[in-house]
Amino acid sequence: MKEILKQTFEVKNVKCGGCANTLKKALLQDFGEITVNLDVEPRQITLGIEEADIASLQSSLRTLGYPLTSDTLSTFETIGTTAKSFISCAKGKLDK
Repeated sequence: MKEILKQTFEVKNVKCGGCANTLKKALLQDFGEITVNLDVEPRQITLGIEEADIASLQSSLRTLGYPLTSDTLSTFETIGTTAKSFISCAKGKLDK
């Protein structure tokens, strides 16, 4: 069986525990357990992932409003992901 290595990614728009909670819950089914480091800027998530699944993770993060810092976004996409992150954050605070 192939060993899945842990990788760390920098994400935008993660501000608090509510955001971290949303990320953990939303990504659990497709990507397993993740950790969110709120002590660094930009924020980081760490998870076990195969290279082939990174594009799917990137898409999921954008959908939640937390794109990778390496993503190239238009102004419209930046505004959209920022707005989505506020909703995801609020949901994460309520789901605790």
